[in-house]
Amino acid sequence: EVHLEESGGGLVQTGGSLRLSCVASGFTFDEYTIGWFRQAPGKEREGLSCVSSTAGVTYYADSVKGRFTISTVNVKKTMTLQMNNLKPEDTAVYYCVATYPYACSAFGLRAPNIPHWGKGTLVTVSS
Repeated sequence: EVHLEESGGGLVQTGGSLRLSCVASGFTFDEYTIGWFRQAPGKEREGLSCVSSTAGVTYYADSVKGRFTISTVNVKKTMTLQMNNLKPEDTAVYYCVATYPYACSAFGLRAPNIPHWGKGTLVTVSS
């Protein structure tokens, strides 16, 4: 059974930083595409970033490119999202996700291609 658990959400000021973590179990971590989504109130879920250890590929959506960084510690089945220069529009519930066999790409990170989701952690950026 695939299980994903996020942590690290909270309240930060505009321009601040926050690091989210995700611990995974129940699947071959380094063979999956893993990453992060977010969902702002009243909005669709947005794919932010992903990594494929097997392919050596990372992907970032334009909305976070240059500000967010995804990292993994495969032996611990752990993934992080370092978020810098946060903006009020980054306020959302952030989800750790996993999928197979979709590649780490804009297509692979579409919500219909994601069967495994964490419960989410709330990030609030004050203006």
